[in-house]
Amino acid sequence: MRLFDAHCHFDFPEFDGRRNEVLADLNALGVRGLVMPGVRRADWGRLVSLSKPEAGLWYCLGIHPWFVGEHDEGDLSALEAALERKERGCLGVGECGLDALRGSVDEQKPWFAAQVQMASRFDLPLVIHSVKAHDQVAALLRAERWQGRALIHGFSGSYQQACHFIELGCYIGVGGVITHERAKKTRDVVSRLPADVLVLETDAPDMSPAGVPKGQNSPVYIPAIFGQLAELRGEDKAWLAGVLMENAGKLYGLAPTVLAPD
Repeated sequence: MRLFDAHCHFDFPEFDGRRNEVLADLNALGVRGLVMPGVRRADWGRLVSLSKPEAGLWYCLGIHPWFVGEHDEGDLSALEAALERKERGCLGVGECGLDALRGSVDEQKPWFAAQVQMASRFDLPLVIHSVKAHDQVAALLRAERWQGRALIHGFSGSYQQACHFIELGCYIGVGGVITHERAKKTRDVVSRLPADVLVLETDAPDMSPAGVPKGQNSPVYIPAIFGQLAELRGEDKAWLAGVLMENAGKLYGLAPTVLAPD
């Protein structure tokens, strides 16, 4: 089986000094690659330097809703210029979106809308952060006439909200939350959705699975998340792994063998 982490902050300092060790572990576990989303302009250079497509290490560029206050119009222009260059290894726009628990959604909306427009212009997928703002995110995508591909990362909304996102061309990110028995709503949602809209992710070092200390998540836990997903859905692991790999390829616009090389 070949697995892939569609959303992992492998560039964060928590992985400094041990990335080669983690990559060796991933290879042994059958995890063939990952995508590192950008969260602020100050980090974009690090993402570029860590990217290695031939080894399955990819990145996206974006401005996260938590950090919009650190940026100005010049940063949006810089983002647009970088996306237009389409440098090798850059697969999408994000992490961007709305977060009702941190900051002002009204202040975040123009930044999100600008990045949605860029993704449309350059035919790139979106990596979306949506916390307690699913309806507002969906409304903004509709207002922008979004017709592309997107990942709703770390989804924890209702089944109905998930269906609304799917209608808009979105994939649903499945992470460590489903390994927690208390997450009954999310576990129920991912067990009911069609398999062809699901994508595995860790959000490492955050969103730790059950038994992993906060802030110590890692892409090495993708197999555990996958195992829990297969159990919740009652599906054959080999079949489900193939579907999930195809989904990641469709999301990011690459053949699975290119996105996650052996």
